[in-house]
Amino acid sequence: MSKDWTGNGNSVYKTLGASSHAVSERQCDDYYATDPVAVEKLRNAVIIPPYVWECACGAGHLSRALMADGFNVLSTDLVDRGFGYVGVDFLKEERLPEYLQGEDCCILTNPPYKYATEFVEHALELLPDGQPAFFLLKTNALEGKGRFERLYRHGYLHGVYQFTERLLCAKNGDFEGMRAGGGSAVAYAWFLFRKVRAADTIIRWI
Repeated sequence: MSKDWTGNGNSVYKTLGASSHAVSERQCDDYYATDPVAVEKLRNAVIIPPYVWECACGAGHLSRALMADGFNVLSTDLVDRGFGYVGVDFLKEERLPEYLQGEDCCILTNPPYKYATEFVEHALELLPDGQPAFFLLKTNALEGKGRFERLYRHGYLHGVYQFTERLLCAKNGDFEGMRAGGGSAVAYAWFLFRKVRAADTIIRWI
């Protein structure tokens, strides 16, 4: 059964328990829209729960693709890019939105790159143990001693779904300009986290 997530600005903050209506555009220089094909490729590799929080939704590229496939998607972002509930700082949220509590839910997003580690950590704090968090990250996010200590040593990384072709993540949503410039030089993968220790971390190509 689908949820109704429409409402006025006041109602969504009651729903989300938002603790900050930030006016500073933290992500103004860190907004890279994701080619919606990323959702299709992930769906072909893993089961995505029916209730999704896209917590850095930008202009809605991932959210729209998920909704077109029948998912119930709550879309929020700190910055107003013309889509979803805005002024919501994910890193300051203290609990899951009430519509996700007790449901078969997940967090799925392409986070601001410079806050990616913090986004993963906070998602695992908010989600019930075992519920998935899908993050689109650069493949080289697997590197780094500090990142290993914070994200990987606990065994919470269950899967890495590596794109076999370069995925377009276009600055400020300019996909045409990116294609005209030769496409992407960056490798991306979906990283699947759950706050339960994995027996092994799988790597799959999509």
